[in-house]
Amino acid sequence: MERPAPAYRLAVRFVRGLLRIFFREIEVTGLEHVPTDRGGLFVSWHPNALVDPCLMLARSPRSVAFGARHGLFRWPVLGQLMRALGTVPIYRARDMSSAQTAQRREGNRASLDALAKHVADGAFSALFPEGESHDEPHLTEIKTGAARLYYRARELQSTDAPPPAIVPVGLHYDKKRSFRSRALVWFHPPLALPPELDRTPVPDESPGDARQRARDLTREIERVLHDVIHATEDWELHRLLHRGRKLVRAERSRRAKQDPGRPGVAERTLGFARLRKAYYHRIEIDPAGVAEVRRRVERYDDELRALGLDDHHLDRNPRLVSPWLVAVLLAQALFVFLLLPPFLIAGALVNGPAALVTAGLTAVLAARDKDVASLKLLIGAVVFPLAWVGAGILGYRASQQLHTAFPAIPDQPWLASTITVAIVLLSGIASLRYVRAARETWRATRVRLTRSLAIRSVARLRRERAAICDRFEEMARELNLPGSVADDGTIQGP
Repeated sequence: MERPAPAYRLAVRFVRGLLRIFFREIEVTGLEHVPTDRGGLFVSWHPNALVDPCLMLARSPRSVAFGARHGLFRWPVLGQLMRALGTVPIYRARDMSSAQTAQRREGNRASLDALAKHVADGAFSALFPEGESHDEPHLTEIKTGAARLYYRARELQSTDAPPPAIVPVGLHYDKKRSFRSRALVWFHPPLALPPELDRTPVPDESPGDARQRARDLTREIERVLHDVIHATEDWELHRLLHRGRKLVRAERSRRAKQDPGRPGVAERTLGFARLRKAYYHRIEIDPAGVAEVRRRVERYDDELRALGLDDHHLDRNPRLVSPWLVAVLLAQALFVFLLLPPFLIAGALVNGPAALVTAGLTAVLAARDKDVASLKLLIGAVVFPLAWVGAGILGYRASQQLHTAFPAIPDQPWLASTITVAIVLLSGIASLRYVRAARETWRATRVRLTRSLAIRSVARLRRERAAICDRFEEMARELNLPGSVADDGTIQGP
């Protein structure tokens, strides 16, 4: 297996650090599907701009070379990071004038050869065949670049080497724009190509035959990715299926008389995939029945929203406090008037303006939703460290001035600077937890009051949820669905 260069390993550590800050949780599944005895190509959809390649890079068990539009190499910090990762430029027609067509094509041929050579040497490359990030719940137009890269790699590798693998990757986000949300990277089994596509191009092959085979492989990649990403035709159906997933999970947990807790992003994705498969199967044979179920789910959702409840609130009260909230409340009880308030205020004075600057610049620069997370990641990676450095400088100078005014105070400006930065960092972390604790406490109190005042409505919604769950189970009967239902009603296994 290839050994990445030191610059690549350092860049990957940097990316992992950024992602660890931005995401609350990143789950990975299917690593066993990534072969170790050959090179290959990762293919995925592109819903979240620069965050998509960052996730694949950080969680891939193999080193990865990416192709990216050439304009990104001019960005500060990002350009240097991409070069350290061995990223090669891709020249899009829309980014260049018609007079530069020949130059663009020559540049893309060189980029294709660079990525193909990487694969032929036993490593992995990655492409997003759509060519551009987007905000749709399905694939946009698929380009032939991934197919052409695959066949070029087969031409460049030695004759006794196993053919490269094409590994589809599902990238799933619970809230792709939000800071401290969750993500799933799902590596699927390599494509099993039919004989007519599983072959190395011959030297005397006509250009027409080569183009046709690339188009055929592109259609196969598109077909597989359509299922891998769990595509829906619109966001309304996407939301409705997630609504059904939550409803079914809550009802199964009630019947099992167990509290499975909050689902991870992998379980959410599996539950969505199961319901999506049942939906598309059933709508072909009983469209009227499916439409009726949709109407019932929408009415149920409207009534639940009107009460301000979630599915699992129909069966049990939320905990008034969580373990980390107890710790925060204890800290407040011990240091309420002495340490905690100035500690939180000190962090807010530094991290608050940095957060506002990051949010403001993101709002100005983000043209579409798919750009928000990437811009937050990039801008925050610059703005927050600058704010922390600024706080350290102020601590350094304040220590010097205090020593000058009061000689009894030790002359330790570097220690003061370090302590200031540490307080700012820890205060920022504590503030995030404190805000979350306050939000959960308010939600728990509101749910308890609502349930006590709306007993009849809650009972009726319980009955409706059970009936809808039974209909979903009927729709999925005899289908080979991904994952399996555990005893507590959760979905396990890919």
